[in-house]
Amino acid sequence: MSARHPFDLTGKRAIITGSSKGIGRAIAMTMADLGAKVVISSRKREACEPVAQEISERGGEAIVLPCNISRREEVTALIAGTVEAYGGIDILVCNAAVNPYYGPLAEIDDGAFDKVMNSNVRSNLWLCRDAQPHLAKNGGAVVIISSIAGLRASDNIGAYGISKAADFALARQLGAEWGPQNIRVNCIAPGLIRTDFARALWEDPQRRSLREETTPLRRIGDPEDISGVAAFLASPAAAFMTGTVVTVDGGVTIA
Repeated sequence: MSARHPFDLTGKRAIITGSSKGIGRAIAMTMADLGAKVVISSRKREACEPVAQEISERGGEAIVLPCNISRREEVTALIAGTVEAYGGIDILVCNAAVNPYYGPLAEIDDGAFDKVMNSNVRSNLWLCRDAQPHLAKNGGAVVIISSIAGLRASDNIGAYGISKAADFALARQLGAEWGPQNIRVNCIAPGLIRTDFARALWEDPQRRSLREETTPLRRIGDPEDISGVAAFLASPAAAFMTGTVVTVDGGVTIA
């Protein structure tokens, strides 16, 4: 390990999907603050531009490469565009995900189930496979943003939970396969975080109050509660970690 501090990301080239807002945006900001050159990516360029602009104003370096992760050709273009702009890839954060259905599994239609699995699992495999040759050159890191929904059952987001449990398995499998190339693959399992994506779960006062009361730290999370953990997993400080799931949920799954 180098003499620089173990959380330094200076010069590292990082792609963060779904980084126009929420957890992805926070991860991009934190990694840029730690010295990484970041790629801001989501479906629409206009949503990404303000994030890249803010990073630049804070003295960091960022570019925008739009990508709908459910489209194979756009995933390929995202990886190729990053390599063209930065000369390689050191960090891949698979953060973008969808959840088009709330309700019991017995009532989900095939289209909705396929959308969840394709966007939340298959697209992550696409991203990882396309990035793998570039990550292998310098010993890179993949961070998959999963969810505690993959750790326990739910009465309304079961399909999403299945996809997130599959992401745990994806990290373990790729961690084992790619470890000899010095590529590390880890997962984060956030609890309830104050994002637009999870708004239906925290905006209702009664539901939120119940969650806070049953969470040891007595609050829901903020995106910044996840971003530091993602930066840690991508940094030299986590150089001996791969295939792991780091739970960041205020203690809700232990209560």
